[in-house]
Amino acid sequence: MHLLLLLLVSVASAQAWLPVEDWGSGSVVGSVGDQGHIKLDLSILLSSLSNLTARVESLESGPDKYIKLDFELLRIELREFEILVTQLKNSLNSTSPAFDSLYNEIRNMSIIVDQLESYDRSNLEVIRIEFAKLQRKLEKCQDEQDDLSNAPIGSCKHQGLLRLGKPVVSQINADLNAGFKFGGWGRDSKPLLGSENMFWYSGSSDTLVNKITRYSDYYKLITRQSSHSNLLYVDRQYDWRGNGNNYVVRENNFYYQYRSPFAMAKYNMTTSTVQTKVIPTASTQFSYHYFENQNLDFAADESGLWVIYTTEDSNGTLVIGKINEQSFEVEEVWQTTTYKYSVTNAFMICGVLYATRSVDTQTDEIFYTYNTNTNQEDHVSIRFEKFQDLYVHLDYNPTDQRVYMFNNGYYVYYNVKFKVA
Repeated sequence: MHLLLLLLVSVASAQAWLPVEDWGSGSVVGSVGDQGHIKLDLSILLSSLSNLTARVESLESGPDKYIKLDFELLRIELREFEILVTQLKNSLNSTSPAFDSLYNEIRNMSIIVDQLESYDRSNLEVIRIEFAKLQRKLEKCQDEQDDLSNAPIGSCKHQGLLRLGKPVVSQINADLNAGFKFGGWGRDSKPLLGSENMFWYSGSSDTLVNKITRYSDYYKLITRQSSHSNLLYVDRQYDWRGNGNNYVVRENNFYYQYRSPFAMAKYNMTTSTVQTKVIPTASTQFSYHYFENQNLDFAADESGLWVIYTTEDSNGTLVIGKINEQSFEVEEVWQTTTYKYSVTNAFMICGVLYATRSVDTQTDEIFYTYNTNTNQEDHVSIRFEKFQDLYVHLDYNPTDQRVYMFNNGYYVYYNVKFKVA
């Protein structure tokens, strides 16, 4: 574009007439008084125009191609082309049909852009709303088929987990990025008054935690509407970023693994303040089986807030810590005998740890439990289906008795069934 403008300046300064000879070849040859012959290479213009045409045609081919379209940028580019063609026409003093053809193509593309924008803002929105309604109906059918939890919300009057239902795939992440394989999602495990329906999401292409985004309800989450993001990093102001993806939200606080120094972090999303606490014995040497940097695993259940980690003294076996939410201290610990390297993830229900491991690309298994109420461990086999092979986030939520998974960039959840007391 800059080269073309320089060429235009050269032509305009000559103030001469150049007849158009061959637009199809991308070149114009003409005489300029006594200056001899000047060859204007229009290949850049034609190539750019062709590229713009291809972009618009691509956008017309399907709604998924223009969700992130910047219509105003397209309009600016089209106006620049129109000005460029006008300058060329004036400098060449030509009435060639080639100019009229270019004008018509640019105007037609402008109309298409306007139509696409109208389609994107109205019809596409209707489609998304209808899709969300259909999706919720399908999820309801899935819930009924799975036979929802047989224990009242908040109750621990059962004999532990019996099984997980089929995976319910809600949506790809709000960033519409399949490369965001690291992240998490779910609900506040102890919501504040007025935020009972709030959902949250955090995602990235690596284990670094940069922000958390909240939605007022599930519908807003899956349609990516009315979100509010809390940033954990602002250049030259603060750096509260985390590492690892086993975080939870409780009473509008985001609990996650702080990056530097290695510590527990409690980010208050109401006041945008952070509090950190080092666990002196916690180790960064051991992570879950699938990915690195999963060192501190936060969990929340009917009995409170937990953190699952390892120590050098435990030689890589899991340690369960109960967190005092007021002092933000680990007030009690339990030592298990299962090695973290063999575990793909873990969660807590009613004070009982459930650890998972990989069976194959489609199946994981809850193979180990530790009951902090009785100090007893057990080896079990509760298999469940995965939507895709790898995942980094798996957490139970006591407000709806569901297990939430972030599975290769997708929101997935499971209904649970308990053993009858």
